[in-house]
Amino acid sequence: MIGKTIDEIHLGDTSEFTKTVSESDVYLYAGVTGDTNPAHIDEEYAKGTFFKTRVAHGMLSAGFISTVLGNKLPGAGTIYVKQELTFMAPVHMGDTITARVEVIEIVSEKNRVRLRTYCINQDGTTILDGEALVSPPKAPKKAS
Repeated sequence: MIGKTIDEIHLGDTSEFTKTVSESDVYLYAGVTGDTNPAHIDEEYAKGTFFKTRVAHGMLSAGFISTVLGNKLPGAGTIYVKQELTFMAPVHMGDTITARVEVIEIVSEKNRVRLRTYCINQDGTTILDGEALVSPPKAPKKAS
């Protein structure tokens, strides 16, 4: 099963993914990526930072956008081409983050879709804002 092809995507289409960020998510992300910045994994260190407590990796939340693009809109078979991000607020353990994407441009002749991408927390605060460019899957060739 493939995701939506360029012909099945429309301006204004939206999709989202929601997840509560756990302490385990932060430690697993640190282990997988090697990003063991103490601001994420050492509470004593983090008390002396701007945020006064540990915060989740910004790219962990950005990864939720990838979840939407690869699984929902356009979906399976989508290729990420570009992503711009602005991190606007911290994510703490226990925050529930919703990643949303919205189709803002379709470039049929290049098989590209431009999407607004952003994440909000449970309070409606935008924690991340950006834009993505993707290549949606192509329709499977019909057997002759």
